[in-house]
Amino acid sequence: MEESLSYVLVTPYTIAKSRTGGVIARLLSRLDLELIGAQMIAPDEAFIKKYAECIRNNFDPNNPRAAQLLSDYIDANMGPSSGRRHRSLLLVFRGMEPCKKLSDICGALYSENRSVESITGETIRDTYADLILDPENPEKVRYFEPAVLTPRNQELADENLKLFGEFLETQPNIIENISYPQPSKIERTLVIIKPDNWKYASSKPGTIIDMFSRTGLRIVACKVHQISIAEALEFYGPVKEVLKSKLGPIFGKKAKDILETEFKFAISPATEKALCDSFGAEYAVDQFAQIIEFMSGIRPEQCPVEEMSNPGKVKCMILVYEGENAVAKIRDVLGPTDPLKAPGGTVRREFGSNVMVNTAHASDSPENAQREMGVIKITNNGCRRIIQDYLLRK
Repeated sequence: MEESLSYVLVTPYTIAKSRTGGVIARLLSRLDLELIGAQMIAPDEAFIKKYAECIRNNFDPNNPRAAQLLSDYIDANMGPSSGRRHRSLLLVFRGMEPCKKLSDICGALYSENRSVESITGETIRDTYADLILDPENPEKVRYFEPAVLTPRNQELADENLKLFGEFLETQPNIIENISYPQPSKIERTLVIIKPDNWKYASSKPGTIIDMFSRTGLRIVACKVHQISIAEALEFYGPVKEVLKSKLGPIFGKKAKDILETEFKFAISPATEKALCDSFGAEYAVDQFAQIIEFMSGIRPEQCPVEEMSNPGKVKCMILVYEGENAVAKIRDVLGPTDPLKAPGGTVRREFGSNVMVNTAHASDSPENAQREMGVIKITNNGCRRIIQDYLLRK
């Protein structure tokens, strides 16, 4: 059996209620599927009409009401209102039987959700969705919020993915759907959920996003990315000289102390300086190379020049947050570079191991955020290419 693609679409209401992290945590920790694409989208009326019609025409004979319920919800809640488009998050998964696995974890609409006593919290919809029926007329729905949308079979998934692929061809990766009363106060900041969070199935990426949600900032861009050597070298370039100036003297002195102990004679200040400028600086450069390897999965000196712009071997998730004092708010929740010095309740204290394996990166100024967004090409997203390549192979 070949691997296929399917998707989960997080609804505007779920995003607005800052439940995105919780949904992602469930999906990543309980599936043997791979998350290969993520993009924040703001559907227009034309796309919503096509999407709702597609759902309406693919009803389940065992539950014909569900297709109508979902298509009516899409028509009424996922398109623009009052002239404004609304954010949804598209998550693309790859693996064996993705539709069945995603449907199982997202949860059913009927019939187990008919009573409060039957809700277990096991599925995403058990936890985040609402389906309230009229107690006097169980055929009448009083309120419905599905939290997430996912196709029930591969035929429908492929049809939906074709719609998404066509739509994404003309869509920006950064959503600009709101006008602020004081735009001069609004900042954007970049967050990278680093490769150590993606080594195995884990709720960590979603939990980290959930922790950042306490800032009240809006996620306006998201993508799954494999950082190339070239990107990593440019991104962390300013760090190289800092490491040399900070680590060079420290490890030059350590080398001096070891040599004095081993050979039992005092090393002169001139020789100590030479150790700092040579061994200490070389050690700092090696630490820089380890950072590049950690973020890209490849040692820079082992990568042929012609392959330096190729995607790296490890994965991360990149997000852009927007709002007042975005940089400071995100860094407060993230915590200091060294997890051991981070306050309790911060991301790095909860999940970081050391100054390198410290879970996430966040820009330290609005200016650096702009630089870093340019380096990792935040305006580009691979979701459309992933979908189109998959459909071409079918």
